[in-house]
Amino acid sequence: MDQSSDLSLTICHIVQRLKGTNLFSELERKAAECLHCPEVKLESLKEDVRAFLRASGWEKKLQNAVYRELHIQLPRSHPAVPAEHLKEPLAYMRKAQASWEKRILKSLNSMSAELEVPLARMRSAAEQKELSDKWNEIGTDEADLTRFRPIYAPKDFLEVLISLRNPNHDSSEGVNARSQWGLIQVPLNVRGIPELRRAFSELKLTTGQLGIEDHAHIHPDLFESDYVQIGKKVVLEQDSAAAQQYSRQGCPTGLRADLWTLILNSTNQPQDVMRYEQLKAGVIKHDLLVDNLIYKDVKLTASNDDYYFVFEDFLYQVLLCFSRDTTVLDHFKYNSASPPTSYIQGKVGLEEFAVVYPPNGVIPFHGFSMYVAPLCFLYNEPCRLYSVFREMYIRYFFRLHSISSSTSGVISLCLQFERLLQTHLPQLFYHLRQIGAQPLRIAFKWMVRAFSGYLSTDQLLLLWDRILGYDSLEVVAVLAAAVFAFRAENLMEVTSLSSAEAVLADLSTLKVMPLIQIFLFAAPI
Repeated sequence: MDQSSDLSLTICHIVQRLKGTNLFSELERKAAECLHCPEVKLESLKEDVRAFLRASGWEKKLQNAVYRELHIQLPRSHPAVPAEHLKEPLAYMRKAQASWEKRILKSLNSMSAELEVPLARMRSAAEQKELSDKWNEIGTDEADLTRFRPIYAPKDFLEVLISLRNPNHDSSEGVNARSQWGLIQVPLNVRGIPELRRAFSELKLTTGQLGIEDHAHIHPDLFESDYVQIGKKVVLEQDSAAAQQYSRQGCPTGLRADLWTLILNSTNQPQDVMRYEQLKAGVIKHDLLVDNLIYKDVKLTASNDDYYFVFEDFLYQVLLCFSRDTTVLDHFKYNSASPPTSYIQGKVGLEEFAVVYPPNGVIPFHGFSMYVAPLCFLYNEPCRLYSVFREMYIRYFFRLHSISSSTSGVISLCLQFERLLQTHLPQLFYHLRQIGAQPLRIAFKWMVRAFSGYLSTDQLLLLWDRILGYDSLEVVAVLAAAVFAFRAENLMEVTSLSSAEAVLADLSTLKVMPLIQIFLFAAPI
């Protein structure tokens, strides 16, 4: 297919997507309104309407909406290509993901049967009133959660990834012997240091960065002052593309919330507030089994974290609403996963009575709430916090717990992490492997949570700036390798997995940007 045909398909697809949005109806309404303006002439109608929309800021809103669509959708392929191939081109990956989904759903159904807790039930009027009254103090409800256990933990998922093999690939042919040292044994193309240097060129040592104490050639205070002024202009312009480019060098604390909202094109319009209130009403009306998993996860993770325990109520509100949000199902069009389904009570096996469960198609796992926790530092309105988290999830976080060949998928990140260590710290990798301390077994929990809960919050937000700025999770794998490089001397002395884990147990004092810069740009290739 030639490029022009491919571009036409992409344009058609985006137009179709936008036609169902509030933005489209608002644009139509504004365009109709402007026909009554005296400066709009019949002989130059098209140009005059465009000029009106441009002057009133609607053209910029449309640009940002298109920019968002381009970032969350896969490149459009030929219409004849099956949908599942667009979601994931490799058959063995699709098969592994389907098998993993069955396992998760079986675990959920087993828990429902064992505990005699239905997957969903309507709350009584008294229960609805009680929940509604204490919505803003939802964490005070100390329900007995001892019977509930997480559906799975990251280490369970890692075992599945380790067992993955391409049935058509002979690992003995044409593969660097070092790749056999690692746990990930699938042949995916991942970028090495030279390619990463080109991709992350704005992070080089001579470029000013937020998150670096000493800026080469520029006094830190002067750099930050000028940089903040540029950031204010970017926010004022309301341009998603400019905000994304700006965030590659880090976002100033006072501007980060607005810049991230702009990059994600996460609006906070009346219809967004109404949607959030509808989701809240759904939580109050129906009790889901997954609610208990959310409560349990927050209790096990964020509630025990020195940075995040104060946001317990926010986390419950956002995650409970998220579980009911059927608009999240849209991301399964480009996610290798498929939403889990269950059956209406008494109708098991009858496809016409199959329903997506939970309504958003996402079964939470141990640590899931940590995708939301850092955002609580930026947004103190639940609706705005919810909108940004939802966008972060459907653009990035879903890739961290799905089996796919995507370059930002968790398998590629694992492979990239292992390759970076094997190539640049082969002695360390070999030593850890010999003592039964495979580096990935330690680093996986960091990567699957994008380091949330492991770094101090200010450092984590600087890392997430770059995820948004580069529209890629690759920087997570780079940081994981950089942490091992930073602690290499101590790690060369350890003699067991437990002692290696002890060396890497506390990452809260690490400075993210110097680690990434030194790892990528200071060492010779």
